[in-house]
Amino acid sequence: RGVNDNGTGNGATQRKWREQFLSKLKQVGLLQEQREVRKAKKMIHFILLSAPWSVLCYYAEEINLKVPLEVKPSHAAVTFLSKLSLPNPLSQNVPNPPLEYYTCQFRTNKLERSAVSLSSVSVLSLCPLSGTRLVSLYEILARTPYGCVNRGEVGIDRLISEEVFTAAYPLHEMPDNPVSLQSLGLRQILHGYWSKWSCWRRYQPLGHIRAYFGEKIALYFAWIGFYTAWLLPASLVGTLIFLLEHIPNLFVSFVSLQAGLLFDNWGTVFLSLFMSLWAVTFLEYWRRTSSTLTHRWGCSEFEDIEERPRPEFSAMAPMTMRNTITGAEEPYFPENKRLNRTAAGCMIIVIMVNLLIFCAGTIASISASVLNLIIILTLSRIYTSLAGILTRWEMHRTQTKYEDMFILKVFIFQFVNFYSTPVYIAFFKGRFVGYPGMYNTLFGLRNEECGAGGCLIDLAQELLVIMVGKQMINNVHEFISPKVQAWWQRNKMRTPQMAGTQTMMDVSPWEADYELLVCEGLFGEYLEMVLQFGFITIFVAACPLAPLFALMNNWVEIRLDAQKYVKEFRRPVVERAQDIGIWFHILQFISHMAVISNAFLIAFTSSFVPRLYYRYTRDSTLSGFVNFTLATAPLSHNSTCKYRGFRDDNGDYLPEYFHLIAIRLSFVVVFEHVVFFIGRLIDLTVSDIPEEVEIKIKREYYMAKQALAENKRRPGLSAGEQPEETDPSYHFDSLLV
Repeated sequence: RGVNDNGTGNGATQRKWREQFLSKLKQVGLLQEQREVRKAKKMIHFILLSAPWSVLCYYAEEINLKVPLEVKPSHAAVTFLSKLSLPNPLSQNVPNPPLEYYTCQFRTNKLERSAVSLSSVSVLSLCPLSGTRLVSLYEILARTPYGCVNRGEVGIDRLISEEVFTAAYPLHEMPDNPVSLQSLGLRQILHGYWSKWSCWRRYQPLGHIRAYFGEKIALYFAWIGFYTAWLLPASLVGTLIFLLEHIPNLFVSFVSLQAGLLFDNWGTVFLSLFMSLWAVTFLEYWRRTSSTLTHRWGCSEFEDIEERPRPEFSAMAPMTMRNTITGAEEPYFPENKRLNRTAAGCMIIVIMVNLLIFCAGTIASISASVLNLIIILTLSRIYTSLAGILTRWEMHRTQTKYEDMFILKVFIFQFVNFYSTPVYIAFFKGRFVGYPGMYNTLFGLRNEECGAGGCLIDLAQELLVIMVGKQMINNVHEFISPKVQAWWQRNKMRTPQMAGTQTMMDVSPWEADYELLVCEGLFGEYLEMVLQFGFITIFVAACPLAPLFALMNNWVEIRLDAQKYVKEFRRPVVERAQDIGIWFHILQFISHMAVISNAFLIAFTSSFVPRLYYRYTRDSTLSGFVNFTLATAPLSHNSTCKYRGFRDDNGDYLPEYFHLIAIRLSFVVVFEHVVFFIGRLIDLTVSDIPEEVEIKIKREYYMAKQALAENKRRPGLSAGEQPEETDPSYHFDSLLV
């Protein structure tokens, strides 16, 4: 692992911290080598670090890493297809697929039980650039103190925040000229079999992604791939209903000027019910898939119960207190002050949300949906910055807690920001207009009415502009922005003479990686997909083609994200994870909101219930239905004027109005009870952990117990020893910069 130092810490304190930190790393046992490179009239100092076998073993035990015991059998599905001689059109022959092992906790004196020979550096996946090795190395950098521990002067993250160092990152694998597919490196495999556009219809090599980037990033790509696969049936059903129900009614709708026929039909009801159940079932099966992957990757029992304080928290905490778990003195912020700040932050959020809701009606009154989209995208950046300021001000101790609170704030802002206008159109527009001679006003302005075809037409238009427009803008931005930023960064670091003569062969691996962009995490990627999930579930009754547009977008999104991580970002620090975190709970909230929203859309926004009521109480052929929904204006105003409503000539509500209110509310109750009941049945029927995974967990537990209980040692090379490394520069050239 390596650290980059550009000499910005010119102060005596920063210089002292840097020297003490590097001295502590030597005491721990890390090997160091320094390089200097001049770029654009500035000297950049690179410090390359590597850990010998004994140090890696010590920290592997400390952080409970796993060691392989025995190769697991292949998947039943693959064996079944091969027996039937049925090719899988989505599979691809990716070189060097990582084997799956039964594992146990790493113990140096039990390495003779490992499934991998000790003569190879593959024990514990300890190849120079493997993700597991980088976990141990980063743990060393994160734990090493450089000053007063009570003041939180610990770890590389704090040093970077104090500008003692400018960066710390693992090295990417450098491309070479392999003579066979088996000699390809992980990065080359990911580039050739994952990030290329031609791989859009293939399974993602999740095992390779996990081996190179770690479990946290691999789980994101596993989730988006799983979500995209589940969009296939949703898009097929939505497109089929659109073609069968909407196209035959299209000509009739234009002739009769009743475009509401496009949505007020049984197909819309079926699609709403289908998508509500789809959302619930999708989350249940993702839970199963997540448990399978985390067990396969050996992180199902991972819990960071001793998570370190954030660097910003350590720097700003006013006092110290003994940690009840570790017993060490740590920076501390009084809990009552944090609660007060959190309450104040919640009040600010409530105020901003109310402002957004108030503006939604004003913006929606403007017919230009494109202008609405521009305003929404502008506000989204402002509110994301505000959420970051509020979360930092609340002084959360750990990075996990900080990220959860930040994600929650941003989601609340963005949920209201993106969905307030569609909600206004779906449930409030045209509801409180009044009638001729007695129109309602707000601040002197008459409330807006729906068009002749009903509010669902306006809602469909708004959804298409916001959802599809946002996706197109984001994809163009993700395609162009990283390339422009990378070009600017490379040219900023090189002098004009170097820019014209220096080639990639002349640049060292640490220099090449330093010129790449800093990975900013998965927050933006998750947020984009979660908002999309809301569009295709909450308002699907108004836009049956939404799942199809989401499917096409995700095919592009996966390749853009893959290209960024493989070619345009510095290699991120490997992080372990059990699941996708708070995002799963947000998806559950959206799925519940979708059930309620679709029920109210069908019952109150569409004319499906009035048509059904008229069919069974008046005329089964719907003859005269339009006149049934129209009322005559009061005689004092205009005897020939008709408007939409169930009122008599004096403007009072007719009995049919109250009948329909009761039927609509009953429909909502029945709809959501049916969906939630079926969802509960699915939850009870589908176990969170598949049966074959439970068997493997029990098998692994048995083997781990046997391995840790035995005291026999293999003859020859003693346990814990590693063949002497005669060329330590091998690790320097291969690890971090």
